Amino acid sequence: MNAVHVEVPFGAQNLIIESGKLAKQAHGAVTVTCGGTTVLVAVCMAKKPKAGQDFFPLMVEYQEKTYAAGRIPGGFFKREGRPTQKEILTARLIDRPLRPLFPEGFLNDVQVTACVLSSDGANDPDVLALVGASAALTISDIPFAGPVAAVRVGIVEGKMVLNPTFEEREKADLDFVVAGQADGVVMIEGEAKEVPERQVSEALEFAAGKLGAICQLQKDLAKKIGKPKTKVTLTPVNEKLLAKVKALAEAKVKHVYQIADKLERQKAHDELKESLIKDLAVYDECKIDEKDSISEGKVLAILEQIEYAEVRRRIFVDNRRSDGRGLKDIREISCEVEVLQRTHGSSLFVRGQTQSLTVVTLGTKRDEQLIEALEGTSYQNFMLHYNFPSFSVGEVKPARGPGRREIGHGALAAKAIQPMLPGKENFPYTIRVVSEILESNGSSSMATVCASSLALMDAGVPIKHAVAGISIGLVTKDDKTVLLTDIMGLEDHFGDMDFKVAGTESGVTAIQLDLKIAGVSLDLLNKALTQAREARLSILNEMKNAISKPREQISVYAPKITFCQVPVDKIGEVIGPGGKMIKKIMEQTGCTSIDIDDDGKVLIASTDRESGQKALDFINGMMEEPIVGRVYDGVVKRIMNFGAFVEFLPGREGLVHVSEMSKSFVKDINEVVKIGDRMKVKLIEIDKMKRLNLSKKQAEEV
Repeated sequence: MNAVHVEVPFGAQNLIIESGKLAKQAHGAVTVTCGGTTVLVAVCMAKKPKAGQDFFPLMVEYQEKTYAAGRIPGGFFKREGRPTQKEILTARLIDRPLRPLFPEGFLNDVQVTACVLSSDGANDPDVLALVGASAALTISDIPFAGPVAAVRVGIVEGKMVLNPTFEEREKADLDFVVAGQADGVVMIEGEAKEVPERQVSEALEFAAGKLGAICQLQKDLAKKIGKPKTKVTLTPVNEKLLAKVKALAEAKVKHVYQIADKLERQKAHDELKESLIKDLAVYDECKIDEKDSISEGKVLAILEQIEYAEVRRRIFVDNRRSDGRGLKDIREISCEVEVLQRTHGSSLFVRGQTQSLTVVTLGTKRDEQLIEALEGTSYQNFMLHYNFPSFSVGEVKPARGPGRREIGHGALAAKAIQPMLPGKENFPYTIRVVSEILESNGSSSMATVCASSLALMDAGVPIKHAVAGISIGLVTKDDKTVLLTDIMGLEDHFGDMDFKVAGTESGVTAIQLDLKIAGVSLDLLNKALTQAREARLSILNEMKNAISKPREQISVYAPKITFCQVPVDKIGEVIGPGGKMIKKIMEQTGCTSIDIDDDGKVLIASTDRESGQKALDFINGMMEEPIVGRVYDGVVKRIMNFGAFVEFLPGREGLVHVSEMSKSFVKDINEVVKIGDRMKVKLIEIDKMKRLNLSKKQAEEV
């Protein structure tokens, strides 16, 4: 089969999808190109489900090959290894809009593998990978209710830009990835700089208007080379078993979901499950045929269907939620700061049964994180890490480092906070924020946003405005829809949408939409944005009661950083041969580190302000030009037969010749002066070789 390609305008360039040339043994494979960036995406499906499997196992892998940017991996191992944060976040970006489009009851393993083959450093491959995954599934024989399209939209200098480059995104006030079909949005991920909800809506409308053409492009490709979809056996519903479990459990389920407390509800739920599966023989009459067997999994799967229906019944019929709240009610909130004594900043944010203990640590330039990406190497002075230990939900699991969910939640919270941080020029610290989720019942990522804002203010970081976050849920039934403010865990599990919005009183800073249905309209999203703003303002008012603005001073336990500017041609003097001068300054002043940027900015870190000031005075003294005829205070550093070398400015020594030591004759200079002696000296000459000649006797005459 010859390669087939289709293309469509995509911002300033074209989006090109090609298939039939590479990875021809995969069930579906395409390359997607924009500019000089190309991504290969291949999809495969297992022939049949694994025995006893009761869930859909979709695996998405995304990898950025360093050869794509003409580089060799850094470090000891010269090949790609464990996925980077960018790769993990992109894999999640691909997974989320695809997952709702597979048929219910489809349990075959499906794997999506995306690989960046070429990178021009201008076009981000993440959106190309998402489009490629949809296109590969669409032309394959794998059951898939696609295609789905994706675009990145930015607001740059007040204008909407489709597919902005990395350079344009640096200047953008808004940077969103929007995925969906021609009639609805299925996923949003992005950040903004306090952009009002009105502009957010305009950006979503602009992006949604571009999705149809990309979906049509994939359909055109499928018409040319698409394979017939495989007829797979979907898990059938055992109507007899459904009726039996319903008769045994429906009344009890209604009781369980009237219990407001999560732990009590969980206990009652566990007792209900145990009673249902205690004796499976009671279900023998429900077997479809002689080969059929009734398992715990089948019974519990039907129980979940009954729970699903009950949670929605309470919302649609009773207008109440399982914890007794109204549809727009926010759970009880409490906020504390300075909860840990020796940290640089800390807070405890509690919303219902979700609890985030967040800690801020301030470091120096040496603590910055090195980021090696296809678009280049950079240093990051802000990090936000989210931890979700198993005890937060009362479970026992091995601790094996952060998973994809933890990395994703941390990245979302970081996007929400980042626009409010001060610039390096005003606050030259490296900032690390760590959120420990100690208890969870939904919306822990948004609790992290609130707790991070509080902890940063407690640490004395001059953030521009406080930031809060809220999650809006959705339940649908036939043509009815209900939006829920501040969803808890079971509403996330049984609901259709998790729409997280974070921001300040002025506007949105981060947004994320995940759906379990095929899409939602822009009108519904606009209503959700309005509902999220109302809740956000309420939470910000609660946060003000704990701390209303950043502290005037940073913690006494944080490093003290002072800075000054030196001429670029003087950088070498400050560093000295092999860093000798910097080491000398640190030894003499007691500061902990001195870092110099290429532009001559000097950052001095110390444990106290006094030693930092000493180092600052030392460096400023080094920059002072010696003036002939001026008298200086000096210290004897070396003694020779012909005179003594005296340091009269930081790092600058001059010679006091024996003839200039005293008005009277000096036979032995060692009898007149010793190393370490302090004396006033006058600069009497700077000779042709730039040597500095001093006089003690002339200084005494002044």
